[in-house]
Amino acid sequence: MVARERKTAARLSSMTGFSRASGRDARHEWVWEIKCVNGRGLDVRCRLPAGLDMLETAARAAATARFSRGNLTMTLRATPVDVGASVKVDRQLLERLLDVAREYRDAPGVLPPRLDGLLSIRGVIEPVEKAATGEELSARVEAMVETLETALDELRAARLAEGDRLKEILRGHVAEIEELATKVVGYVAALPESLSARLDERLSGILDARPGLPEDRLAQELAALLVKSDVKEEVDRLAAHVEAVGELLAEGGAVGRRLDFLAQELNREASTLCAKAVDVSLARVGLDLKAVIDRFREQVQNLE
Repeated sequence: MVARERKTAARLSSMTGFSRASGRDARHEWVWEIKCVNGRGLDVRCRLPAGLDMLETAARAAATARFSRGNLTMTLRATPVDVGASVKVDRQLLERLLDVAREYRDAPGVLPPRLDGLLSIRGVIEPVEKAATGEELSARVEAMVETLETALDELRAARLAEGDRLKEILRGHVAEIEELATKVVGYVAALPESLSARLDERLSGILDARPGLPEDRLAQELAALLVKSDVKEEVDRLAAHVEAVGELLAEGGAVGRRLDFLAQELNREASTLCAKAVDVSLARVGLDLKAVIDRFREQVQNLE
């Protein structure tokens, strides 16, 4: 029997991979091949030989017990290996071949065909497989399912290993995001001086254009500038999202969907930061943040 999967909650799993496992009994040999690519949910496709459709339910159950995301294609190839002494000769085909040989018997340089040569032509002799009993077929199906489980476990292990590598890449992106967020905090701390210069410039322009402008209009201009430049909430949310990403990476397991959601939230805060930036340096950091977050999200798409 195939060893069952051990849950490894502290590890991430990617959604791509390939595995192959083979098996046989006294009269058949078979090979399972499984390919997996990225997918928003779990999509399982089975390609089975004729007469083995009864395997599909068990195959799907085995796959869904191990994976929650990815497009899986499971292909089974089965070949009889014990043909015994029972064969069938296609005598009509053999006679047609002999007729063709007679037509060319007098042709120069053409040797008469040998019987063993004719019998070796594909389709002349075919093995006749003895029909399996219900007991034999049931045992074969069970063995094929066990082979599939071996292939699925190997795919799971490969995806976990790839997930561990992706985790390190994601942590690198998170470190970049944290570094840029620290720069944002520094620029925000220096904003009052920059805002004062911008405010003086704005008020001078207004007063030159409209001498004697009422004080309430000036207050409105000041309030609009302050609201536009206040990015404290964005910075706080950015820090909270980065902390949540770190917790999910430490948690492991199937966290791809949640990380994808956090990547969207990080991008939202970075976009707002760029839109509200009244300082060129702050705007540049916001754009750098968006670039790193985009790379982070691309890698998150590869996680289960």
